[in-house]
Amino acid sequence: MTRRWLQEMLYLSLLLITALVAGWFIGHVDRWLFITIAIYLAWYIFNLYRLERWLGHNRGLNIPRNIGIWDDIFNNCYQLRKRERERKWRLVQLLREIRDSTAAMPDGMVILDRVGEIRWLNEAAGRLLHLRVPQDVGQRLANLMRHPDFVPYLNSNRYDEPISLVSPFSRGLYLNLSIVPYGSDQRLLLVRDTTRLHRLEAMRSEFVANASHELRSPLTVMRGYLDAMREDGRLRQMWGKPLDEMHHQTARMTAIVSDLLELSRLETELRQAPYAPIDIAKLVRGIRDEALSLGQGPASILLKVDSDLFLLGAEHEIYSAFSNLVFNAMKYTPVEGSVTVTWARESEGACFTVADTGIGIPATHIPRLTERFYRVDKSRHRDSGGTGLGLAIVKHVLQHHGAILAIDSEPGHGSRFSCRFPQERVSRTADHVGTA
Repeated sequence: MTRRWLQEMLYLSLLLITALVAGWFIGHVDRWLFITIAIYLAWYIFNLYRLERWLGHNRGLNIPRNIGIWDDIFNNCYQLRKRERERKWRLVQLLREIRDSTAAMPDGMVILDRVGEIRWLNEAAGRLLHLRVPQDVGQRLANLMRHPDFVPYLNSNRYDEPISLVSPFSRGLYLNLSIVPYGSDQRLLLVRDTTRLHRLEAMRSEFVANASHELRSPLTVMRGYLDAMREDGRLRQMWGKPLDEMHHQTARMTAIVSDLLELSRLETELRQAPYAPIDIAKLVRGIRDEALSLGQGPASILLKVDSDLFLLGAEHEIYSAFSNLVFNAMKYTPVEGSVTVTWARESEGACFTVADTGIGIPATHIPRLTERFYRVDKSRHRDSGGTGLGLAIVKHVLQHHGAILAIDSEPGHGSRFSCRFPQERVSRTADHVGTA
């Protein structure tokens, strides 16, 4: 108990003793006690009234003066109010700094509630998405931005990957949008202008395509002359080994140019429609025969193919992707190993799998396997005749068909490449026709 409370108890005791003494000498002790307690309660009620008035109506910090325990009570309330005002001032300053920093950001930010209504946005978001403040605050973003790719993304509640799209408001403006859930059913929409990156990527793709086209003709001429020189007995006797090496390297350069052209085409052709049903069983049998004719890897390939399961897509693209996976498996699997190709229905669609018992791939390399020219072992890849573009082509083909590539591998225990296609790409009849 504090000193103030001891003083207050002493004051009350003195009042009660005085009332008892007065009542004893004058008479009517009970009346004197009642009057004393009533005065004491009136004093407390009066101070409660002053405290309520000061807390509720006085916006200043001027503290009412008092005596006894009430002086401590008013002082403590004063300190609480002072600290509250200081915290409020710091919060206001912090909010101003946040507002100024977000306003200066080149990327757009939009805060959405659980139903997709706009709670707040910065200036960049208003500029990129053509939103107005305060008119559009409180409106549903899906009603203001009716893009066929954005609305399903907003309503999907699956925000692992951002989406890229062309702005429906400004011609030639490319946007990258990502959503970050946070708090209690709130979402933060981040909008970035990727027009410059898109133009640079288009320039790169155009350069690769043009360079590849320009290289194809001289390579064809060189290969033709080399073939003729290799058939000449006198030249072959003197220059047989160099001619064979030049022929090998020319063939490798031709393969790289062909893969570059294919990859450039896949990157520039975002969609194809309509897609036709593909007889995967027939396609895989052709790939098997071609892979065995290369003379690399095991002497046979085990097929586990559902002959009644068709895929809706572009046949030449699917052939390119599947053949790359099978050829790679044969290159990196020893003769005594095995390669198994599976095509079967899954709960969410269908899956094409190439599994081998080859040398395997370390886990650290798997995330980068689909990058252009990425090689786990440069010397081994060069000796095998690979271009370093096969898996990049596979990735782009699968993206065209709404599929994903899953890679499981362990050094010394082989690899497993799985292409998982969604249900809308799968058909049980060759007469079914789908669209992209």
